[in-house]
Amino acid sequence: MPNETLYDRLGGEPAIGAVVGEFYDRVLADERVAHHFEDVDMAAQRSHQTKFLSAVTGGPIQYEGEDMATAHAGLGITSEEFGVIATHLDKALRAFDVDEADREAVMEAVAGFEDDVVEEPGTAE
Repeated sequence: MPNETLYDRLGGEPAIGAVVGEFYDRVLADERVAHHFEDVDMAAQRSHQTKFLSAVTGGPIQYEGEDMATAHAGLGITSEEFGVIATHLDKALRAFDVDEADREAVMEAVAGFEDDVVEEPGTAE
């Protein structure tokens, strides 16, 4: 279908939710970044992330969370950590056999938020 969105091609919210579950399993098992989630309600975080990815892939879901810069302010996420987390998302997408072009489109969408998420030491004003 020519008007099919990336959201549709990924399989909609249930499939995106499954990818998000795999993604967080990988992130939480990685000692380089797991500490960012120590005091986080992971059920709520998984739901929140599923809605976010559904929205950025063209789904009918309205994302109502904070903007990325506000949500990540003060967390001290480095560009290296952003890269680690992005790699886990890429691997989760691959684990579900997401088509290469669609996987790249998701990764490009996520990469567009790096400047809002990363907070290098000494850059806070």
